[in-house]
Amino acid sequence: MGSNNIRIVFMGTPDFAVASLAALLDHGYDVCAVVTAPDRPAGRGQKIRTSPVKNLAESKNIPLLQPAKLKDPAFIQELKDLDATLFVVVAFRMLPEEVWSMPSLGAFNLHASLLPQYRGAAPINRTIMNGEKLGGVSTFFLRHAIDTGNIIFREETTIDSHETAGEYHDRLNGIGASLVIRTVEAIQEGEVKTINQNELIRKGETLKTAPKIFKEDCRINWEWDAEKIYNLIRGLSPYPGAFTEIKTAAGKELYLKIFKAGIKHCQCSGLPGTLMTDHKTYLDICCKDACISLSELQQAGKKRMRVNDFLSGLDTSVLG
Repeated sequence: MGSNNIRIVFMGTPDFAVASLAALLDHGYDVCAVVTAPDRPAGRGQKIRTSPVKNLAESKNIPLLQPAKLKDPAFIQELKDLDATLFVVVAFRMLPEEVWSMPSLGAFNLHASLLPQYRGAAPINRTIMNGEKLGGVSTFFLRHAIDTGNIIFREETTIDSHETAGEYHDRLNGIGASLVIRTVEAIQEGEVKTINQNELIRKGETLKTAPKIFKEDCRINWEWDAEKIYNLIRGLSPYPGAFTEIKTAAGKELYLKIFKAGIKHCQCSGLPGTLMTDHKTYLDICCKDACISLSELQQAGKKRMRVNDFLSGLDTSVLG
């Protein structure tokens, strides 16, 4: 159980951070405040949306800080007044040194990769997009350069070849939360022995990065081989979603997001991007060396659906 001599400020925003905050509370740790992103308008209606971490903090009556700027003197003073001994950071913004150097026991981050691989903003998506078979989470002490601090612990997990980014994210939630507790316990007991990330780089190993996902990263190129396209689709599912535009028989473009698909090793001779369908049960798209068989998709302005439902709602002449 947690100790009374450790006071934690937790910093995080999205769903991935919720499990770690919940685990700290369940283990009896004194989380004296939570720092999360400001409320922002989102969606078509631009309704104000609060972060998942804020929702949990409010349900537990934990004091909240939502600074627009992390170097704001008023925010810095609020943090100092909390007199916390440890900062725990999960899926949050890059902190200025004035913040991460503040607590006596340090500030550590939970990152969704086996560092030093996949440093950056989108490690879960990029790991799946690259077809990795092994992944995991790491905790490390913060320093100036992002995601480069000395490693405290790493936890590995295998990745199934059919797993989507969303499914992998949900599994990492629990693995990451457990690693956060293990890390806090080690820090509290003075048993932390860190390792420089450079020592974990094997001779000849190339480091892969995890930059932020932009819209053009999500566009499917049907000139690619099937495995690359398949990994792109599952690496962007359910968010932000791989997409393509297909031409109807009338020459209009139909915008589709693809959430689930499979590789079909067919003998078709169609050019990359050619549609193959019976208008009832399957919709395949030719690529460089095979076909991608769509399973779940979403047409612009409509809900996500299975491919047979999508086809049943179309005039058979639309796809030619």
